[in-house]
Amino acid sequence: MKRFSFWIAALFMLFAMGTSSANELLLGPGDELKITVYNSPDMAVQTRVSESGTIRFPLLGEVAVSGLTVAAAEQKIAELLNDGGYLINPQINIYVSLMQSQQMSVLGQVNHPGRFPVDGNMTIMDVIALAGGISPDGGDTVRLIRKRNGVTTRQELDISEMARSSETLLDFEITPGDVIFVERASHFYIYGEVQHPGEYKLEKSMSVVQAISAGSGLTPRGTERGLRIKRRDAAGKLVTIDAKLEDLLQPDDVVYVQESLF
Repeated sequence: MKRFSFWIAALFMLFAMGTSSANELLLGPGDELKITVYNSPDMAVQTRVSESGTIRFPLLGEVAVSGLTVAAAEQKIAELLNDGGYLINPQINIYVSLMQSQQMSVLGQVNHPGRFPVDGNMTIMDVIALAGGISPDGGDTVRLIRKRNGVTTRQELDISEMARSSETLLDFEITPGDVIFVERASHFYIYGEVQHPGEYKLEKSMSVVQAISAGSGLTPRGTERGLRIKRRDAAGKLVTIDAKLEDLLQPDDVVYVQESLF
């Protein structure tokens, strides 16, 4: 019985924490609200916060709610009704049916790109999971785009490093208006005497021998001698490099495996 009571208490605490985080979100333009007044069903309204940050409410007209928490907006409407002599100590309840203003965007190589509500303390890992995770063609690089005080910043982050590191400071907390863009993975190409020539995803610190393995290995006529990489230099000129098995590849490298002369 004590164990049962413990789990009931734990579930109640989780529910209370979730409700608390939702109530602490600030209202803003585009949010859809359902407002009810206890014992006054005729005053119930469903409304949207305007671009100027106001709602229209019976008897009161325009009421500014942008920038207020749900609890603060409830208190403000109650005080206006009480001070105006319309109702004595009214009990106001606001339910946010759509939190349009408190949203962020997840774009690029994720399985379900789109706009999502910012619910509580969310990190980049959280929102990528919310978007269905990284798609098969996604890379490890994420761009965090945010606007603060009219200034837009772009930050490039390595999520594979975040996943490996125990430092939680590497995972940034997401705020409304942020845009998370998951970049497409880099690729390389391999052709010549390999079993399956073609285009492949470039893994981190990938070597030439790993590239050959990605192409399912050498054909019976292939050789590990005389390997070449075609690569564009800093000026964009295509150059050919004699390669060794342990050499690391770069994005868009083209690996050529020669035919054995013997």
